[in-house]
Amino acid sequence: MSRITETEAKRQLEEGGLSSLYVVAGEEKHMVRKAAQKLITQAAGEAFPEFNRNELDSGCDIDALCDACVALPFMAEHKCVAVRDFDLFGRDQRELDKLYELMEALPDTTTLVLWFPTLSPGGRQAPRWNSFLKKAEKYGSVLLLGRRSPEELRGELARQAKKAGCTLPPKSLRLLLDYGGQDMNRLLGEMEKLCAYTLGMGETEITPAAIERLVPKSTEITVFLMVDALVEGNYQRAYSLLENLFAQKEKPTMILGAMASAYVDMYRVQGALDSGLQADAPLAYGDYKGKDFRLRRAQKNLRRISGPTLCQCLSLLLEADLSLKSSRLQDRLVLDGLIARLLLCCTQGADR
Repeated sequence: MSRITETEAKRQLEEGGLSSLYVVAGEEKHMVRKAAQKLITQAAGEAFPEFNRNELDSGCDIDALCDACVALPFMAEHKCVAVRDFDLFGRDQRELDKLYELMEALPDTTTLVLWFPTLSPGGRQAPRWNSFLKKAEKYGSVLLLGRRSPEELRGELARQAKKAGCTLPPKSLRLLLDYGGQDMNRLLGEMEKLCAYTLGMGETEITPAAIERLVPKSTEITVFLMVDALVEGNYQRAYSLLENLFAQKEKPTMILGAMASAYVDMYRVQGALDSGLQADAPLAYGDYKGKDFRLRRAQKNLRRISGPTLCQCLSLLLEADLSLKSSRLQDRLVLDGLIARLLLCCTQGADR
């Protein structure tokens, strides 16, 4: 047994040769739900689902889980036991040992599916999570579903729009991805809302205006749009977006951190290009998994800003960071002043 890909999971479903254990997790929660439900449905079969499909919650008793797994299916060859967001971190070692013993000794007549549609372990939880995955790979199949590529997102959104009776022109699609980010679950929710609005207006084409009106922008996306405006010298839009962030009660340190990330993206892309590499070279060492759109945005902005100007902008960001942490000035004044200096730097050049 081992870690499997989506293609391998699909093949197992088609051929019917399921493992006795599956762990389904990952960043793309929509796909986690979709894949887990397919596995559960296939493993449980159609005979007497009330007996052969046992779905338990995260806090289920470990002994009850063991009993459900070892019980024979009712008038069928196979059954499924599924646990949603099994609470690994609220269990003592004795319970975890029981779980691992169960994983090793699962009967051929049972498939256990442990799926995690909301849990995303990290930080201090990571060691226990990694140990769990290692055990699961030893005794069964682990399917980890990461963020979709931009091409996959575009294809899925276009299909969902068509299914609802709408069309999604390229300009609208790009804007939706800019505002909605890379999370498919969120994007599909926004698509459903946009389709309902568009059809309710008696139209079928989802317009950029509808997206501007209906799709909320995350803090990160709003900051990136603000940086775009700064590089372009569009002071009205830059201050308007900053006002939106304050209206949403975003923490000034979070706003400044996101701004710094956007300028660091530009610095990394510039460094790659100066070294004769492609603009996406930082993918190899930066935290850009599922976020490669940031590098494309950075490359676009570099057409309007020189290397010396970029370095000056980074210095201004550092000064603002120190002011936020040590100055008695109001946070709003620090950020207002930073926006003004960045605009002046980008429109007049770093040497003025």
